[in-house]
Amino acid sequence: MKEFTVCYTLDHDIKREKITKELDVKMEEVVQEVLEKMERSKYFIVTNDEGDDIINASLVRYVRVIDEKELVQI
Repeated sequence: MKEFTVCYTLDHDIKREKITKELDVKMEEVVQEVLEKMERSKYFIVTNDEGDDIINASLVRYVRVIDEKELVQI
């Protein structure tokens, strides 16, 4: 499994979300999935360590996948 950290830059805030995917998923595919989620819905939910945040898609100014790491399964 791979864990990606997605960063959403809003007008006055930055929200981060960790997304877990299969090993064969590339960073570009994660970015495309996030952009499609934003196009489909006016609002979407971001889950992070602090809980869930509801984000208005029209307030997002920038999206970036800032980290990628492989998770080890025991």
